[in-house]
Amino acid sequence: MSSIQFDAFRKFLAEFLGTFALIFAGTGAIVINAESGGAITHLGVALTFGLIVLAMIYTLGDVSGAHMNPAVTLAFAAAGLFPFTSVLLYIAAQVSGALLASLTLHFLFPQNVTLGATLPIGSPMQSFVLEFILSAILMFVILNVSHGAKEKGITAGIVVGAVIALEALFAGPICGASMNPARSLAPAIVSGHLEHLWIYLVAPVLGMLLAIPLYRVVRHSSAS
Repeated sequence: MSSIQFDAFRKFLAEFLGTFALIFAGTGAIVINAESGGAITHLGVALTFGLIVLAMIYTLGDVSGAHMNPAVTLAFAAAGLFPFTSVLLYIAAQVSGALLASLTLHFLFPQNVTLGATLPIGSPMQSFVLEFILSAILMFVILNVSHGAKEKGITAGIVVGAVIALEALFAGPICGASMNPARSLAPAIVSGHLEHLWIYLVAPVLGMLLAIPLYRVVRHSSAS
């Protein structure tokens, strides 16, 4: 195996493991909360998502960037901050890791019917708009804390994890606050709840792409 192939394998494995941990802990918290009669609480679920993202950014960020999200990978590529040649590799790793996490949860809790799948509580359009805005905010934050002043790097994991926990905390009860196609795709496939899946595949990508011009305008203005 050449050094280039090994480097690609390392990044694939990092994204696979990071996304597995995210889905296993995050949707696992939802499943266990349901199975335990609400012992974790909605606040606990939101914090679990934020904390696992924080942990994986610090653990794997120096290897793959710790995207753990196909929409983030696509947005980085569209912004010219990530090579398009690696997009499919990352998405394959993320989806594979997410699927294994959902399959593991199904093995552990076969009686759970949704496995933490994201399903809109209100109208589909309401959840679409929420997911779109939440994703735009998340990517706007990611772009700002992952590039620029070096001192931002040490706190990037805290900031991104906090934003994810915050958005899950206030929007989760309505739309699920996925902001991540892999996070929604895996439990939907394994549980068979494919209804409204399109919301969680399309809205995060569009929202994160919107963050790119917003980031560029803000950064250009501050530099001029």
